[in-house]
Amino acid sequence: MELQAQKMKHIFITGGGGYVGCKLIEKLLGSGHTITCADTFWFGNHLPDHPSLSIIESDFRDCLDAVAGHDTVIHLANIANDPAVDLDPTLSWEVNVLGSRLLADAVKKHDIPQLIYASSGSVYGIQDVERVVEDLDLKPISVYNKTKMCAEAIFMAYAASDRKIHILRPATVCGLSRRMRLDVAVNMLTFQALKNGVITVLGGEQTRPNVHIDDMVGAYEFFINEPTIMSGPYNVGFENISILELAKRISLSTGSKIEVKASNDPRSYRQDSRKLQELGFLPQKGIDQAINEIVSAFTSGQLRDNPEWHTVKTMKKVINDDFR
Repeated sequence: MELQAQKMKHIFITGGGGYVGCKLIEKLLGSGHTITCADTFWFGNHLPDHPSLSIIESDFRDCLDAVAGHDTVIHLANIANDPAVDLDPTLSWEVNVLGSRLLADAVKKHDIPQLIYASSGSVYGIQDVERVVEDLDLKPISVYNKTKMCAEAIFMAYAASDRKIHILRPATVCGLSRRMRLDVAVNMLTFQALKNGVITVLGGEQTRPNVHIDDMVGAYEFFINEPTIMSGPYNVGFENISILELAKRISLSTGSKIEVKASNDPRSYRQDSRKLQELGFLPQKGIDQAINEIVSAFTSGQLRDNPEWHTVKTMKKVINDDFR
């Protein structure tokens, strides 16, 4: 498709202080956009000081009318990953689903022409097909997956001729960010190799889709620049590899050993992102670049084991301190 000329926009981002959000905001500010970020900053505030960035330190559910006057709303805020959701499933339904309904109402109330929602490739569940594409029936198998599926349905109910709803279904994201995560596959295993000299693989035959964080950010910017693309879901994942193959790649870069142990988690996920690529979006990076970037940051002393980089550890503190 022919790309439109880029227009500077006012963009409202929920959860912009998170792993992807930090990198996304940095990129959008560099492109000249004006950003408003609403975040609780449970994992710390790692956003840059910038004259075009306004920060609302708040649960997005408490500042919904702040979306008024923006061209695009990007909804990243949620309780993320299965173990964190399992700590307090009720909180996850309240934030991930009921909060999405409130946000959708606000987008409609204030006539926002575009909403981009960060869903998850895990909404497909386990599919016994080679090409996991967007029109397959969703078969979520965890509470987290189910909250994502329900939020997707809510947002799509608000699509209209003058309001586009773009649902992005990311693979597992990898690579460096100001607000790092050390509990996602590539990042976790690479850091484990660097810290311990050994990569512990549970099972290993499970296949998982991956996407470099810079390409994830690029996908959001692609939809911002192309707001008239048809509403609907779009996969964002470009490398489907087994956990054991991932460990071998990390071992080559770090010299670490691989220790394989039995696993009771046989889940394998695949993703096909041709729908997005046929619109003109092409990935620029991959797993190997993410591994090398993490190795370089660790070697230079820029990356250390911060408790905030682990979602479950931080969420346990949030829930115990009742920061709701």
